[in-house]
Amino acid sequence: MTHTDVSAHPHRLRPRRRRVMAAVMAAAALTFGLAGCVQRDDATAEIANETVEVGSLSGLTLRVGDQKGGTEALLRTSGELEKLPFEVEFSTFTSGPPQIEAATAGKIDFAVTGNTPPIFGAASNAKVKVVSGYANDAEGDAILVPGSSTLSSVGDLAGKKVAVAKGSSAHGHLLLQLDRAGLTLGPGKDVEPVFLQPADALSAFTSGNVDAWAIWDPYTAIVQLENKPRTLVTASGVSNGYGFGIASDQALADPRRNTAVRELVLGIARAATWARANPDEWAQKYSAEVGIDPEAGRLAQGRSLRPAIALDDSVVASQQQLADAFSKSGQLQGDLTFADFVDNRYDPALAEYFEQPAS
Repeated sequence: MTHTDVSAHPHRLRPRRRRVMAAVMAAAALTFGLAGCVQRDDATAEIANETVEVGSLSGLTLRVGDQKGGTEALLRTSGELEKLPFEVEFSTFTSGPPQIEAATAGKIDFAVTGNTPPIFGAASNAKVKVVSGYANDAEGDAILVPGSSTLSSVGDLAGKKVAVAKGSSAHGHLLLQLDRAGLTLGPGKDVEPVFLQPADALSAFTSGNVDAWAIWDPYTAIVQLENKPRTLVTASGVSNGYGFGIASDQALADPRRNTAVRELVLGIARAATWARANPDEWAQKYSAEVGIDPEAGRLAQGRSLRPAIALDDSVVASQQQLADAFSKSGQLQGDLTFADFVDNRYDPALAEYFEQPAS
């Protein structure tokens, strides 16, 4: 992956990118083991919203989880990363669920995920809160089949195997599509999920070990260009497509880190506004930053920009419907209240950047 040169700014250290440590992966295994049962304990306890002066954040390092083509690329290419009054240390994750787990384990302070990881996090009593929201038409979430496949509809997936990352937005999309088609998802049910992260899922997909693949951008765009699959369906009009910023309870309870997270989500909102106003420049820089084909970058970012939205009742209600669908399917046992894991403390500061509803 390439990075913008920051040597012209000696007062700032170059943000470091590192892979998730073994301790985080151990935490991931533990959290996934708990994902089937709902526990409340103190996860819904209110966290004080104490802040400090922004100028006092010098010397602080905020630990941020990232995915391929995510937060770092957007902040860096828009120029917002250089404006933050603290250092940012990025860690790379393959999908949203491990980010939730890392935040619970105290390894990161903040990350942006899709709509489903926070639901699985809530079900496992993750020590995180949803603190920012992002809109998307969900066209980049798709169910793909090989170009030679005879499958032509979601109904044709009955009796088939579908690769998907457990707890990801693609998992939620797959479940909703199957519900609409009257099919069930799970071992011994109509459609068998094969839980794989993107790299392993690609191998299974191209080798014919699975019949379809539920995936999200930029992987969708990369595979569409390189492997020429057919797109069975996209999530547009089916899934809410939301993205969410999640922060660890530990970070929110610390006045300095709480303030830093607020400044970070403001930077992300400004960066998203810049990207929407400069789509060609953003797509070009994004592709170079994450090391993918420029055409894949253009395709992914042409449909996957995420303007900030308020964490209002309609957003929470939509997420609750998705959570209820998982509970009804038996993939999450018991009921959870998504609102208990939402903290909209940053909404007043973000309000000027919220996407306005179409008139």
